[in-house]
Amino acid sequence: MNTVRWRLAQGALLAALALTVGGCTSIDARTTEYVGAPHFAPTSASEVEVLRTEPLRPHDRLGEIVVDASVEPPPPITEVEQKLREQAASIGGDAVVVVYDQIQPVSAYVSGPLWDRDIHSIEGRKLKGIVIKYRQ
Repeated sequence: MNTVRWRLAQGALLAALALTVGGCTSIDARTTEYVGAPHFAPTSASEVEVLRTEPLRPHDRLGEIVVDASVEPPPPITEVEQKLREQAASIGGDAVVVVYDQIQPVSAYVSGPLWDRDIHSIEGRKLKGIVIKYRQ
């Protein structure tokens, strides 16, 4: 009977943890400037374009942005795009071209006793964008 109580308590704890962790959205971003790329003063985030294809207009590539976002619950796409704009503006970009946008496993946790373990994966959204500066 102790085993049944332990399993119930463990299940309740995991459910509470899932609600706590899953109850809020998160967006994390990091920017890497390319070595040898020209450096510019920061631009206004409100003027940075978010593109899905490389523009035909002449431009220089300044760096990359990688965004990690939660999927349960997902943040509004406007917040993800705003994060891209802010990061691109911080290194002087006029636009960011999204080249990768996918939901994928980002971590896992193990639950259950040693002889009956379950592995649960946690998914996240990964985006990668190239920051560009238009030539005058």
